[in-house]
Amino acid sequence: MTGLLTPDSGEVIFDGERISGLPPYRIIRKGIGRSFQITNIFPRMTVFENVQVALFAHYRKSSSPLSLARKFPVIADEVLGILEQVGLLKQCNSSASVLSHGDQKRLEIAISLASRPRLLMLDEPTAGMSRFESRETVGLLKKISLEQGLTLVFTEHDMDIVFGISARITVLHQGLVIAGGSPEEIKANPEVRKAYLGDEL
Repeated sequence: MTGLLTPDSGEVIFDGERISGLPPYRIIRKGIGRSFQITNIFPRMTVFENVQVALFAHYRKSSSPLSLARKFPVIADEVLGILEQVGLLKQCNSSASVLSHGDQKRLEIAISLASRPRLLMLDEPTAGMSRFESRETVGLLKKISLEQGLTLVFTEHDMDIVFGISARITVLHQGLVIAGGSPEEIKANPEVRKAYLGDEL
């Protein structure tokens, strides 16, 4: 859906427009952001610079991005605003490499938000986190989604996280969709209970 893999068949429609087959940068510009299961940040840059580069890309000012900072001071304000949203404002001058795993995932979310998405796709956003970090991240995603009217689509195997944040769930098992519906419907579905929740039919 985000253009990293070419589909074998079918099509992806977003906002009434066919986007399957488009390169990732064009899909991002149409309003779809994403974050990866394996954290994808610039570890040698500061937290601020990571989001700054993403904003320059959004505004299509990608040549020598850091040297452009003085010419576009408004971008600095936007960077600080995004970092405040994700709770990283105090670490803005820290190297991204020294952040905890949970904060690096927050930084990746901040980078995704810099593209101003309407739909944000996340691949296991709490992977590798402690229970505390996972709860904080779920709360953050809920808050951002509500404040920005942002639709979230995410893949997750932790059922507590899935039931704690989702409005609608699609369940896949061995490559096939076996159920879809509200969290309550999914909890009551016998096939889901057998495949994921450990109950016998």
